[in-house]
Amino acid sequence: MGTLSGKRSKTTDRSAEDQIAGFVAKFDPANAKTIRACRAALRKRFPTAFELVYDNYNFLVFGFCASEQPSDCILSLAAAANGVGLSFYRGASLPDPHKRLQGSGSQNRFVRLPEASVLSEPPVAALIDAAVAQSAKPMPKSGRGKTIIRSISAKQRPRRAKSAR
Repeated sequence: MGTLSGKRSKTTDRSAEDQIAGFVAKFDPANAKTIRACRAALRKRFPTAFELVYDNYNFLVFGFCASEQPSDCILSLAAAANGVGLSFYRGASLPDPHKRLQGSGSQNRFVRLPEASVLSEPPVAALIDAAVAQSAKPMPKSGRGKTIIRSISAKQRPRRAKSAR
């Protein structure tokens, strides 16, 4: 089941993928390629995760969660016109000896992802493992994760960087 702007509607995996392709197509080609590659790498890393998708005002977000509840989200892929990042909802409490985490909020931290290969760099992989370990609810042990379109904002920031004049 997917939700659009808070209303429940039945969607098939294919229609969700079609919608996601449309969301990603709003980005410039380089960002779109990075989004697709990072999402594929995270789907491979978390095959049983619930993938909650938000095409909101500021970002296109793919949350990788232990359940359909946003509060069970372990990490998110967030994309905007200025690039792609890996967001850790409880990142402020993660061990970060290599100082890869950015942000200064009381809870969230992120890592910039100029390309998908950053996800497999040892310091970033260690952050992902630590986020999984500190999660209150573990990922399902079996099954195939479900993609759920949670919301689509009618009004959004531009998804492509302004061209230099």
